[in-house]
Amino acid sequence: QVQLVESGGKLVRAGGSLRLSCVASGIIFSSNTMAWFRQVPGNEREFVAGITSGGSTDYADSVKGRFIIERDNAKNTVYLQMNSLKPEDTALYYCRSHYYKIYWGQGTQVTVSS
Repeated sequence: QVQLVESGGKLVRAGGSLRLSCVASGIIFSSNTMAWFRQVPGNEREFVAGITSGGSTDYADSVKGRFIIERDNAKNTVYLQMNSLKPEDTALYYCRSHYYKIYWGQGTQVTVSS
């Protein structure tokens, strides 16, 4: 049974930082491309950041220079370090794994107050 469990979301003031975590089980974590997406009610789910099995990273333009995605294969965990947070970063953040199949976590809420 595949599980992706996100944590770390909370209410934070603009300019602050948060670190999200996503722990995976039931997959060969080191072979998976891992990514973070976010969604605001009424909007499409959007890509935030991704990291391949080889460690290559990609970011949405809106978060470049502020967010960092990292992975720890020994812990089956992917992280999203979010700095200089803005109110427009408020969303439900999802973790996704991709290796032949795609799996999603349940999401963790990030709220940035102005």
